Amino acid sequence: MIFSPFVTRSTFLHSVAQRLGAAKLGFAEQVERTVVEVLAELKPGRNLYANVEFYAGVVMEEAGLPRELFTPTFASSRVIGWCANMLEQAADNRIIRPSARYVGPPPPEPVPVPAARVSCSRWWW
Repeated sequence: MIFSPFVTRSTFLHSVAQRLGAAKLGFAEQVERTVVEVLAELKPGRNLYANVEFYAGVVMEEAGLPRELFTPTFASSRVIGWCANMLEQAADNRIIRPSARYVGPPPPEPVPVPAARVSCSRWWW
């Protein structure tokens, strides 16, 4: 996964992988360098780097965690963050909306439903 700007948690987990002597660290570093170079060409000026998920997998593997537990382990940590955000919002009695600007294509136009399908005598299909 890619994130902007450079995330210190990713840097921290990279250093953990180094201290553990992770077998796949060299490969992960090469993949990260290649992805950053390609993204610099495709998205100039965006400064996109690996986020925490990238090195988390390397660390979890080196720690001996079975692969089938990678996603649930990471998701459980995300749920904790989501709950903290929810509690902050509830305490302030307002919804916190991240500032973002969508730059993708516009949504597609809906396809009209023929009149014959709309006049169905049953309300279920």
